[in-house]
Amino acid sequence: MSTLTLRGVRKSFGLLEVLHNVDLELEDGGFLVLLGPSGCGKSTLLSIIAGLEPASGGDVLIGERVVNDVHPKDRNIAMVFQSYALYPTMTVERNMGFGLEMRGVPTAERDGKVLDAARLLQVEHLLARKPGQLSGGQRQRVAMGRAIVRDPELFLFDEPLSNLDAKLRVEMRTEIKRLHDRLGTTVVYVTHDQVEAMTLGTRVAVMREGVIQQLADPQTIYDRPANMFVAGFIGSPAMNFISGVLEAGPGGPAFVYEAGRLRLSLPEPAMPRGVAMGRPVILGTRPEHLTLGSGSAARLSGTIDVVEPTGPDTMVVAMIGGQPVTARLPPRVALRPGEPVELAVDTSALNFFDPESGERL
Repeated sequence: MSTLTLRGVRKSFGLLEVLHNVDLELEDGGFLVLLGPSGCGKSTLLSIIAGLEPASGGDVLIGERVVNDVHPKDRNIAMVFQSYALYPTMTVERNMGFGLEMRGVPTAERDGKVLDAARLLQVEHLLARKPGQLSGGQRQRVAMGRAIVRDPELFLFDEPLSNLDAKLRVEMRTEIKRLHDRLGTTVVYVTHDQVEAMTLGTRVAVMREGVIQQLADPQTIYDRPANMFVAGFIGSPAMNFISGVLEAGPGGPAFVYEAGRLRLSLPEPAMPRGVAMGRPVILGTRPEHLTLGSGSAARLSGTIDVVEPTGPDTMVVAMIGGQPVTARLPPRVALRPGEPVELAVDTSALNFFDPESGERL
């Protein structure tokens, strides 16, 4: 196991800079998820860590060693790809042990490592088969087994579940989390799936256009997003945003929206610190922090637009202040489009953002 440190890592393709001074530190045994939309630079950053792509600037350290000029095979890392990358003519056993074979590891030691990894991944009964005889989930287990036998300092995963169906994704996500808990190896994992990021990572780096927008543990990113991009990218359904103004009044401070016609009363602890009254802001609230109820002092008023039963929940989209707002409500609520609705707000979980910069206030 080892730590990973990136210092001012940059990457340019000609005049196009795709990574901008990336700094991060991952503790020994940590699980870092690089999360973001397509084109944000997460796979490029993983390739730089692996040595498959040279950095245009900055340093990559694995442990205490700067590895900028170290060949990928000498970095003591193991990578699991999106496409499995198994040799179709080799058996599972040989696929898993081929890297050790190329390194000249004695046969007895190699066979022992392969068998141990196969047992860990529950594929020991498949060792004599070839990849064409395996399911997608079994192939991904074999690809992970090939990485495990090397006993690397660092595991790198490049969207390993994106080729699997929904059920297999959930199963393999559980397998990867269980595997990390057992082995304790340092992991860097690339994905665009925020559920994978929230469930797997000890730390999550949310990226956008080559810049890390926020680096923190998953719960911090969910509860206290650094900006509107992070707030909108994390969470399903996404965080609701409502434009308005903070105002003082006889009943205390309030968030005023819909051109001043509607008010959301705010207790003092819910107010953003250091923000002057009369300032335009964007209020952010998660769907699960909205409930039906007209008795609450803190409530949003609007009209129901869409009702979406999902089984365990009912997603209700209401037009509030001319803006769509989604609430996660209990199943079988008796609501219909066109009806007026009042949604009580959990003011302890509110977020406020600057309308111009998008940064959290």
